[in-house]
Amino acid sequence: MIDIAASPSPVPSVVFSVAALFCISVVALLILRYYLPLRTTPAFLLVPVFFALWLPASMVLLVPIDLASSAMVDDIDARGIWLNLRTLKVSWRITYWLTFALTWFILPILGEYSDSGYRDPKGKLLDSLRANAQYYAMVFGSGALGLIYVVISYGHFSESLKSTVMALAYCWGLILAIYLMGHGLVSIPRRLFRNANVSGRLRRIQTQAPKVYEKMDDAEMDLEDLELQVAELSRRKGGSASFFQDWIEELVDMTNLPESQPGRATAVRGSGNQSPLPNVITEKYLAELTRRLVRARHARSRYLNEWNRLLEDAVKTQAILDSAASKKLESGKASPSAGFWDRHTVFTPYTRFLFHYHLVPYLQIALAAILSLASVCIVWSELVKGLFPQLSVIRYSVIHHEVASKGQVGFAGQVIAAIWMVYMCAAALISITEIKVWRGRALVRRNTAQESAFWYASQVARLSVPLTYNFMTFLGSIYRDTVFYDFLGQLINLTPLGKWFDYLFPAFILLPVCATLFGLYGKVKRVVGFGVDVLDDGDEDTDERGAAFGTGSWREGRDLIERELNGTSAAIRARRGGGDIGGGGGGGRSAPVLSIPRAGRRDGGSTTAGGGPTTPFGTSPTAGMTAGPSSTRPQANTSARRVGRATAAVPDGEPDDENFFEAFGHRVRNTIDTLDTPKWLQDIGQGIKKPKWMGGDGDEGHGGGGGAREGGSDVRRWFGGGGGGGGESGEGRIRL
Repeated sequence: MIDIAASPSPVPSVVFSVAALFCISVVALLILRYYLPLRTTPAFLLVPVFFALWLPASMVLLVPIDLASSAMVDDIDARGIWLNLRTLKVSWRITYWLTFALTWFILPILGEYSDSGYRDPKGKLLDSLRANAQYYAMVFGSGALGLIYVVISYGHFSESLKSTVMALAYCWGLILAIYLMGHGLVSIPRRLFRNANVSGRLRRIQTQAPKVYEKMDDAEMDLEDLELQVAELSRRKGGSASFFQDWIEELVDMTNLPESQPGRATAVRGSGNQSPLPNVITEKYLAELTRRLVRARHARSRYLNEWNRLLEDAVKTQAILDSAASKKLESGKASPSAGFWDRHTVFTPYTRFLFHYHLVPYLQIALAAILSLASVCIVWSELVKGLFPQLSVIRYSVIHHEVASKGQVGFAGQVIAAIWMVYMCAAALISITEIKVWRGRALVRRNTAQESAFWYASQVARLSVPLTYNFMTFLGSIYRDTVFYDFLGQLINLTPLGKWFDYLFPAFILLPVCATLFGLYGKVKRVVGFGVDVLDDGDEDTDERGAAFGTGSWREGRDLIERELNGTSAAIRARRGGGDIGGGGGGGRSAPVLSIPRAGRRDGGSTTAGGGPTTPFGTSPTAGMTAGPSSTRPQANTSARRVGRATAAVPDGEPDDENFFEAFGHRVRNTIDTLDTPKWLQDIGQGIKKPKWMGGDGDEGHGGGGGAREGGSDVRRWFGGGGGGGGESGEGRIRL
């Protein structure tokens, strides 16, 4: 590789660059294959999402090449992989403007297009444009204000429009990138440190189990409510519904209603929160119902996948912990869907125990220590790059040569620069997956919803350019000679406001770093969040009893996992009608494809099939192997479960569309409804008990008067009178 880099001709560098781009393409395809079924995914989804991943990854290759190529000296040995400046300029233009178009136009429109419930492409496109109208109004409004400022500051209009567009896009992306990267720089090393403790990792899995199970159960109930609504809709044969019979039949095909009587409302059991059907069925109503049904199916797929992954992690962690006694760790039989490395292994049970129980924790601790040091270096470089650029640690790790009093980047410096950029991008992108975004967006293995795929791809494209340019500012004055600075940097620094923003705003990375490091998110969530997760800072917020805030304790999670693994939930999970949720939807509409069996419907009773006593999870401990399809599933003991879903009416619109005040009122009401009445308050309602010498409740059955026991009051009993009939004192006798 040294000979290739030292060649005076750029041909070896071109060959290396093409080979690197091919490897990046293969990695991007593997990522798409992991989250999407390539054969059944339409091309309008695969092509833009592929480029949204491929273009940012190619920037990791372009930046080191640009740094080495900008060294305008005759010492070729000081360069690494280099290209001529014209090739670099064309590459940067194509990469930047394609990324810009994907971020601000193509991916948002296609995302809403795939999420629309209309049947025809024209209706989907118009619905997508209406949904993005407010978004584009904000973008163009900000652009107009920025253009006025640039014209006043710069004095020319020739470059004002382009510079305004590029500078505003960079500033918005930098705000998001700095916040997400600051969170990830703490979250990644801390997660490695925590996972090194096997028992602590198992405890955290058990703590998360009730919350994950409740979300999965809620997703199933929401889907059942919509299926009930479709069942009621299919019973309408006349009126306005007769104009949409084909559409209604497609909705019925998307559900798992019994084929013999698809319109029977008793076929499924929902939560009782399904919205009433309108008197007049319109196209807009059917489009909204279709969109909600597709979202509910994907939500159920998401939480089923999350629950199965949690069970798998719990089984593996428990096996590693139990192997400490026998010094052997059996791998067991691999599943048919397992990968190559899971099906084939060279470890014996003893070497597998040594690897997982002793070696892996130390490797995790070592990697966490290295990444922690890297995080400190990145934060330090962000703080000093504006005033003291010579103190940047990243600068000295990348620039190794000084030729003619000018810093040069060799091949080793290029590799180190690529590693720094990969870690910064990974910290920001991992934080995106931890954000609890609206509309239930999530990445699900082989079953990611189309709208979720477009949204995550747009975030990757949006963060790539700000992170790339932000890294180059760590290197001091050398980055001003690059092609990328000539293309983007001078437009950002066109006005004093843009220059100061570029240098001073990254210092605010201390805010997300400190918030994540000291668990500020969990504290704010306890005070004002009402149990709503915004950003997972990795802190379980455990109290002195070991219970996570807003969920059940780790003991409840342990029991819930044991029931699931012992067959209780597996026995009561029967496929409804013998079909799974991946049954085809009509009209070319994509439907989620699941390899997970359809969950059975739950009865509304409070007893189990075995008739035994109920546990806090809602099922008998002995009902695991005998429960039939009509048994109830174990319920997590959470506050939301005690409230009961049937007590609150769901509005006609989506729950996600409620405003802040409605959501705040609902959370306050749910919090008040779940409060248990104190014992002292219950005693006040029962009245004040009389003492024994007054014949109160304390001496019932011991000579007290019957009238007193029946709630009467007779003053003669104070003197032994005939108020009660029996006792030591007879009728008419006075006792002193």
